[in-house]
Amino acid sequence: MRLQATLFLVASCVPSTLAIYADEVGHIDFHHALLGVPSEQSTFFQRPSSSSNAALLYTLSDKSLLGAVNPKDGALLWRQNLSRPAVTPGHDNQGLLRASGGTNAVVSALGDYVSAWSALDGKLIWENWSPGMPVVDLELLELEDASSAPSVTDAIALSGGKAGSVKRLDGSTGKIKWEFHDESGDVPFQVSASSTDVFYISLQPALLKGYKLRVTSLDPLTGRQTSQQVLNSDNDITGPDSVLFVGANTALPIVAWADKSHRTLKINAIGTKQVTAVNIGNTSGADIRSIKLHAPRTLNALPHFLVQYETESGSWAEVYHIDLASSTVSKAYSLPFLQGWSAFSTGTKDANVYFTRVTESETTIVSSASHGVLGRWPQHPPLDRALHAVSEVAMKGDSVALRSAIVLESGDWQLIQNGAVGWTRPEALSKALAANWADVDSQQDLAHQLEVEGHESIIKAYTHRVKRHLKDLEHLPDWLKELPKRVITSILADEVSNLDSYGVSKPVIVATKNGWVYALASGDHGKVSWRVKAAEEDAWNVKSIQIQPGLATVHVDDGSSVTLNVTTGAITQRASATGKSPLSPEDDVSSDVYIVTQEDERILGWSSKDSRVPAWVFQPAPGEKIVRATARPSHDPVASIGKVLGDRSVLYKYLTPNAALVTTVGDNSATFYLIDGVTGRILYTSTHKGVDTAQPIASAMSENWFAYSFYAEGSDPSEAKGYQLVVSEMYESPIPNDRGPLGSAANYSSIADLPLPHVISQAFIIAEPISHMAVTQTRQGITTRQLLVALPESNAIVGIPRPVIDPRRPVGRDPTSTEVEEGLMKYAPVLEFDGRWYLSHARQVAGINTVLSAPTLLESTSLIFGFGNDIFATRATPSQAFDILGKGFSKLQLLLTIVALAIGVAILAPMARKKKIDTLWKARS
Repeated sequence: MRLQATLFLVASCVPSTLAIYADEVGHIDFHHALLGVPSEQSTFFQRPSSSSNAALLYTLSDKSLLGAVNPKDGALLWRQNLSRPAVTPGHDNQGLLRASGGTNAVVSALGDYVSAWSALDGKLIWENWSPGMPVVDLELLELEDASSAPSVTDAIALSGGKAGSVKRLDGSTGKIKWEFHDESGDVPFQVSASSTDVFYISLQPALLKGYKLRVTSLDPLTGRQTSQQVLNSDNDITGPDSVLFVGANTALPIVAWADKSHRTLKINAIGTKQVTAVNIGNTSGADIRSIKLHAPRTLNALPHFLVQYETESGSWAEVYHIDLASSTVSKAYSLPFLQGWSAFSTGTKDANVYFTRVTESETTIVSSASHGVLGRWPQHPPLDRALHAVSEVAMKGDSVALRSAIVLESGDWQLIQNGAVGWTRPEALSKALAANWADVDSQQDLAHQLEVEGHESIIKAYTHRVKRHLKDLEHLPDWLKELPKRVITSILADEVSNLDSYGVSKPVIVATKNGWVYALASGDHGKVSWRVKAAEEDAWNVKSIQIQPGLATVHVDDGSSVTLNVTTGAITQRASATGKSPLSPEDDVSSDVYIVTQEDERILGWSSKDSRVPAWVFQPAPGEKIVRATARPSHDPVASIGKVLGDRSVLYKYLTPNAALVTTVGDNSATFYLIDGVTGRILYTSTHKGVDTAQPIASAMSENWFAYSFYAEGSDPSEAKGYQLVVSEMYESPIPNDRGPLGSAANYSSIADLPLPHVISQAFIIAEPISHMAVTQTRQGITTRQLLVALPESNAIVGIPRPVIDPRRPVGRDPTSTEVEEGLMKYAPVLEFDGRWYLSHARQVAGINTVLSAPTLLESTSLIFGFGNDIFATRATPSQAFDILGKGFSKLQLLLTIVALAIGVAILAPMARKKKIDTLWKARS
């Protein structure tokens, strides 16, 4: 207790930390700036300007993030979020991205917006908005005419809605040059372009079932209709997904589809009536599962294309040529059937077309003109399964260089350069649903062994300990081998890299929505240590990850779970679904006897003695909906049961491990219920009117206080309008030194009616919304806590010092001398986020919706991990690092000083003895 009191005094005297220093960026934190899983139709290599020699890698992901990546190292150069709060109802809002050679812009479409962005830095050039008309397709018109400058490429946008609309947008301003309206009632499908025409393709309902293809030719200068053809598909086309491919910006674009039995491929050169039927030579003996068509999208490329056929066991491909004069299609050659997966892609160099095939064991490239293999590179080690790829080809004399960006089955993005893996971007982590810090410390196992010995007899305990010591001798050779390195490292290494033994480099286990589990090495800049496919579901609704020594258990909302080894990722156990889904650890309200679940807009408390009938049920008022339930963290130690005031009196904290803060929303209102997790009793209620429930509402709990934030519309002039942060503290009594009704009780039960807490609240106006809240955690709870908030508009994580948001700050007056001694300051209604509170420093940490905190063996240090779209981790020292030496302390210099002093003592000691003896002789003489 004396040691704890001393540490508490030291922690309270040290000023709060001011985020992290510039020289700590990249050392005590790591950041994965992610885009999401790249889209197959909106990913490509492209030079950012006509004067640039090197190409960048552009993509529009499944999370509506547009970005540019450096192909050399996979670094994110820039990104833009295209998603908007309001989307068009009934539309999937799939994003589109296009670019044209020789320009410095990329053009995107999402919803009813078309935007042009600088290819170099991602800055917005122009934007075109068509309300209620979602963009169905987008192409760039690679024509140089009198109405467009040579360096500008106009865009052709197809919008859907009640009627189809084709618009030509000026490449410099985004203004509409012309617009064609389709009033036929057809389903707008795609647009295409050749060197002379713009084609509008729609799906015309057939008389009985299915669709026909209607192709309308438009004049590129005026937008007037010049011709129209209807292609009979013989009921092969049942919807947009039945059309395999529609080409654009080629000398002769094509449209292709297959019959329902996958025996015949039908191809039409757009603008003509002729439909070529090609028999599919399936010699694999298995049914064709999918057909994909790969073709160039440049105006000067040869009219060659590749058709990929895929079965359950493997795939093959056929290359076709189109005769420009007769518009006929002929087969050139075939690529053989190979077992396993294959990812094909198209690359161009001048007018030449190249096809790349990436498999598990090798990468090959062929010319579209001949089947001869131009390059072949084996893969070591074998690649994971790839879904799709894009490639860039470079010819150097007779040799060929190739790099392909492939999207793996996990969702990660990988670059293969001449058969070697260049980099891997863990884009699947953008689908993270749950995470937790793993525990691989052997001290936890030792603690378990000691606990076992404590419950045994003396003889059994002694025998167990001897066996444990003998088993530990197995590790003695490795320990002796590592001893010199540990000694040298402890002397020469600085503070940042020499704290692994204090638990600051714990791995992080992350579970994603598509069924994958990752382990990130926090001590190695967040490098992926392993990844495992733990579930086959595409929508794996993970609720939480619980950690035991050496193991991590992933819990799903249906009650099933998967347990993995945190070191290797091996799955050790699976549990089937129970149908009862507990809340996540952050939302978990449990004790030794009770567990809390959320079902059907109710919160239920279950007793482990009788799991058939809930012990209690909490149901909000009519018209209210539960949106969140927050409880104290599982590790939330209390260093002091009371708050010492300036006059040395004590306000005793209202402490209960079973409390939960339940958030409900109604019509323009939000209510926060503080309930007891054992009895279901409501301890405190706070209702706020005029709340915009579409805005984020976040909450957090710790010790005897809780906080929440929301946006208030402020219909009453006297009410504040804007984003608000409310902080409340709970005490046993409003009177100092008073323990309330239970003050004299020796024992009490949680089942009995407990006294209600005395709650002190205070609200602050903040400048922006908070998407998530958490509280820093330390080993003993002595260090001053910080309220961790994720700011989606600033793309940052901020640690607000707890004293700044103390609800007891005096209102309308300066603090008294005793209040100053407590550290209280005058209340200010506006809380500005100090730049020194930003734990993310200058990093743009985008899309963070969950922040976790974990303690270390150092009382001063707390681990922070945030995920959502990006992945970010750092270390926080709310009271500064008072229990470790700083980087300025030199252990080597200390040792040299000790050695120098020892040498000095050794030299001076004989001289001192001789002088003392001489003095004694002189005194006697």
